[in-house]
Amino acid sequence: MDRTLKNKLKNYLQNASNKTIAVIGDVMLDQYFIGNVMRISPEAPVPVVDITAESFHLGGAANVAQNLKSLGCNSILFGLLGDDINAERFIELCKEKDLNPDGLYKDANRITTIKSRIIGNGQQIVRMDSEITDSITKIAEDFIIKKLQSAEQLDAIIFEDYDKGTITKQLINRIILFAKANNIPTFVDPKFNNFSNYSGVTLFKPNKKETEAGLKIKLNSKESIIAAGNTIMKEYNISNVLITLGADGMILFEKDGITEISTIARKVADVSGAGDTTIATLTAMYVSGMSFAEASMVANVGAGIVCEKPGVVAIEQNDLIEGVKKYL
Repeated sequence: MDRTLKNKLKNYLQNASNKTIAVIGDVMLDQYFIGNVMRISPEAPVPVVDITAESFHLGGAANVAQNLKSLGCNSILFGLLGDDINAERFIELCKEKDLNPDGLYKDANRITTIKSRIIGNGQQIVRMDSEITDSITKIAEDFIIKKLQSAEQLDAIIFEDYDKGTITKQLINRIILFAKANNIPTFVDPKFNNFSNYSGVTLFKPNKKETEAGLKIKLNSKESIIAAGNTIMKEYNISNVLITLGADGMILFEKDGITEISTIARKVADVSGAGDTTIATLTAMYVSGMSFAEASMVANVGAGIVCEKPGVVAIEQNDLIEGVKKYL
């Protein structure tokens, strides 16, 4: 990234404040029990955690929305909740974070997805997941489409898929048709079930594991990664593909060539949420005027910054500005 663009990052972030981005996908509640381990249970060879604190946080697609909000964008969250106490907690957290929850549908036949983690002496001991991953109902799908169509001045749509049932092939097709009819760019953070269902989106961002599973290949060399990116572009009719490779960086594929982006060496505390930060930062910077290559490099810096912090956290504007100055 050239010095001029570094100096203009604040302007791009200012532009982001005028953008509205829809995030559609699997929302979940993250619950943390934090405490101390002083002894082993007499009932089984497991630690006894004396709980000293409990907290709830927005997870899944909601973390992408939080990252967008931290970058200055207006984000509207679309997803599926149960009709339960955890849904109420989730909506209250949205309001606290100034996130628009109008696109959230409550299904009385589901439970709100919740991931509960027990942390003892700073170490995660166990995670417990409560969820229903059945596909979204037609009623819920119609609700999301209607809410999406009524949103004013959308600048981008992000699909954030965790294979929890919210995103289906039918929902994808309807949203892509809507987006194309209204000239709205679409960005995808895929999982496994719908990997091949995103034909025609603007940008597709799988990680290494998702690419290997989706294409049924092994990415064990630069040549295999390049072949995979070209395959996705050709077979899925996608013009821009960003394959993230963890410690090995990222490779951006565009019609006119590829851009390799190296990971910057830093102390990693927690990789949770790095993908959420990547797709949010990339989208926000692109709709604010950056090229895909520029936006990908900035997103790489943002993901690295959140990896330095424990837990799932959203990227902050000042941290991103300082990180870009330091690393780019």
